[in-house]
Amino acid sequence: MSFSISSCTILTSNYCSNSSVPVFSYFLNEYEKGRTPNPDVLCNKHIKFNHFLNYAIDNLGADAIATGHYARTSHEDEDIFQNQYLKSSQTLFRNRFEIRNNVKLLQAADFFKDQTFFLSQISQCALRKTLFPLGGLTKDFVKKIAAEAGFHHVLKRKESMGICFIGERNFEKFILEYLEPQPGNFVSIEDGKILGTHKGWFLFTLGQRARIGGLRDPWFVVDKDVATGDIFVAPCTDHPALFRDLLRTDRMHWIAEEPPAELVNNKMMDCHFRFQHQMALVPCVLTLNQDGTVWATLVKPIRALTPGQV
Repeated sequence: MSFSISSCTILTSNYCSNSSVPVFSYFLNEYEKGRTPNPDVLCNKHIKFNHFLNYAIDNLGADAIATGHYARTSHEDEDIFQNQYLKSSQTLFRNRFEIRNNVKLLQAADFFKDQTFFLSQISQCALRKTLFPLGGLTKDFVKKIAAEAGFHHVLKRKESMGICFIGERNFEKFILEYLEPQPGNFVSIEDGKILGTHKGWFLFTLGQRARIGGLRDPWFVVDKDVATGDIFVAPCTDHPALFRDLLRTDRMHWIAEEPPAELVNNKMMDCHFRFQHQMALVPCVLTLNQDGTVWATLVKPIRALTPGQV
């Protein structure tokens, strides 16, 4: 639907189109490679804040889009309508003579409901043309507004959970509809002993409890070998093998389109890190490599640092 504010058209969205197919393909490919992707992040990047945004502005005459994410930006609402709509550059680097006032993505006022993690891959041009009306409100206050407006049916609905295009279905049953079973062994990280078998490494993520038939005590996934199909497990939830303090990214996505000046000049920068929604921010040191990838060295090791989640 669309509506007007001060003669400016805003389009709101809560859908996924056929463009979700590439996102779903990527989702399956990542699992086949042994990683654990976050399709909600990709759905925002490729669909809501790309195809939907472009369609709204190019075809429907919208001046901006508004979403229900709990997030804020460094721009006031009126600034959004004054921004020129400049699509992201199709080349590796943008025109160095192009002048822009970069918009920052900021945490919501409600830290518990903050959804900036899911918006971490959207483009600068999308951020410049997006309103987040709920960013300065708490969820409880939004519910109060809804109750006063008579939207009681909305208040009774359960909050959406699970992966956007899967929902609350059984994950194992769902994924096995698309990927062939790849049987392998559960192998103890302690002594290399085979403890049981599984239907596929893609059914498990690091840190997850591995329910192994015949064993009463809990074992947890430490690592996976896609080549052999082995899943390595540890006998307790805080086993040292579950903790990591170093990761390397693929080429980084910078919301400002370019790395921070401090990182470019010094090749290192103090920062904070998280790889899951609602995870506490962890201090780290970034190191910028010549190929655009980044090393993140964590001040303190964290449990179940999972490839594909960052």
